[in-house]
Amino acid sequence: MIGFIVRLRSRAHFRMEVKGKAPGGTISGSGARRTRQARQRLTLLIAAFAIMYVTIGARLVQYGMADPSVTGAISFNTHAMASRPDILDRNGELLATDINTVSLYAEPRKIIDANEVVEKLATVLPNLDWKDTHRRLQSGSAFQWLRRQLTPKQQSDILALGIPGIGFRPEKRRFYPGGPVASHIVGHVNIDNLGLAGMERYIDQQGYADLRSVGLTSDTRLEPVRLSIDLRVQNMVREIAAKAMVDYQAEAAGAVILDVDTGEVIAMASVPDYDPNQPSRTLADGSVDKEYEKGWFNRMSNATFEMGSTFKSFTLAMGLDAEKINLNTVIDASRPIRMGGFTIRDFKGKYRPLSIPEIFQYSSNIGTADIADRVGIEGHQEFLTRLGLLSKMDTEMPGVATPTQPRTWKKINSVTISFGHGIATTPLQTAVAAAALINGGNLISPTFLPRTIEDAAIVSRAVIKEKTSADMRYLYTWNGLKGSGRAAQVEGFNVGGKTGTADKVINGRYAKDINFNAFVAGFPMDDPRYVVLTIVDAPKTGVNGGRTAASTAAPMTKEIIARTAALLGTKPSFKIEGKPQMIVNY
Repeated sequence: MIGFIVRLRSRAHFRMEVKGKAPGGTISGSGARRTRQARQRLTLLIAAFAIMYVTIGARLVQYGMADPSVTGAISFNTHAMASRPDILDRNGELLATDINTVSLYAEPRKIIDANEVVEKLATVLPNLDWKDTHRRLQSGSAFQWLRRQLTPKQQSDILALGIPGIGFRPEKRRFYPGGPVASHIVGHVNIDNLGLAGMERYIDQQGYADLRSVGLTSDTRLEPVRLSIDLRVQNMVREIAAKAMVDYQAEAAGAVILDVDTGEVIAMASVPDYDPNQPSRTLADGSVDKEYEKGWFNRMSNATFEMGSTFKSFTLAMGLDAEKINLNTVIDASRPIRMGGFTIRDFKGKYRPLSIPEIFQYSSNIGTADIADRVGIEGHQEFLTRLGLLSKMDTEMPGVATPTQPRTWKKINSVTISFGHGIATTPLQTAVAAAALINGGNLISPTFLPRTIEDAAIVSRAVIKEKTSADMRYLYTWNGLKGSGRAAQVEGFNVGGKTGTADKVINGRYAKDINFNAFVAGFPMDDPRYVVLTIVDAPKTGVNGGRTAASTAAPMTKEIIARTAALLGTKPSFKIEGKPQMIVNY
């Protein structure tokens, strides 16, 4: 009985299962739904994988057909390959040019072990900043510079290391074959080849920067920029200035040669200077060498000084041009002048009446003060303004200093300015004004670009009478033969000039034991072609132990003229007593 009941229940269960089948033998109900969902999911998964693999395959085919490029997917400065024009001297000698180089970059997202990369790079790159480089490599960015402008050997050595995730990018680098010889004139560029100083900056200001910004200078050979300077003469002038700074234990020295008929700057040097190939230096501890960067300061055009007794040239010219004096005028210089609580006295007084040539020869403060008083304050100020000594100089050179003068001119100001105290101007500006005194009376703005006499005539401006200029040539010649200019005399070249020894202004006060010395000269004085101005800042000694301009700046001028006159096309002439004048040709 029990067995019969078990068999009936088994049959009933079987009939329920069979009832759950749909016609055709398919399973219906919740089991069927689960089956359909599983099949749908599987189909979608297969489709997704198929699409992904097709996309990857298509991209691989695209990359395979594209041109290979090391930095094609990396964002960088698109102007780095821009060309700059060569800079040449007046004779076509190269002063600055572009060279091709490479820079090292990293793709931090592809760097596996930053520590290993830093260690390897340090074996090739000197002074590598481990901490900064490690930070860059772990930044997770797409691009980081590691070192700009490598040498070919450094590039080769890094390639040999086989480091993944780093690469090289071609760039332009500025190269200056002469190094520091003309650094203050030519200037320098930054790491991106943009002009920062000197004529390099001037080139950018003339439209090059705009052309570069729109990509019109890339891989384009630009017309060279020719300057007025003569590299041969420039090298000599700088060498003499550097030697004077060392020999005289001076803080600085400088010199400029100016064509009096065109205003062209033939040479200009200011030492200490710097190498534009290496505008800054890094010390062993990683800090910037501030002493080296002091060489950036151009004392000839970007600094103002009280030029001392060289200003007596302008005071005498002022008196002559205003017809308050003539070469035969005699001025009483026997006693000091007392004015407004100040006493004006001569450095080495003669304590007697002096003629105008003697006032120039003996550099009499009393005599020049008298002349300034005769002209008057307004006339004095107007004359110096006419000579361009009270306003900023107009020239291509960026970074030109503006002269300083008293806010209100009083009589005591006019008197002290007459002998070079109380007004500060640039040495180059002083040379330009001196050129106007001896070239017939025409003020010509200085230029660092070639200029013809015809072009100079367009920009020149008559500032004194021709007779005044002739009188000044006489006074310069007189002082060159009888006065302090004897220390600059070069046999055969008839050098005339005027010394200037001024107490240097430090923290607003005159230092009695520190001088700023200058000498302005013209040659040959019978038909002047060039002006030479030399400066020596704070010398501790000089020729025969003296510290004045006659013992420092004047000997510099002598050496400059002796070494460069022939290169400048000036022929010496020697007049032998009892015989006709003889011209000697080299």
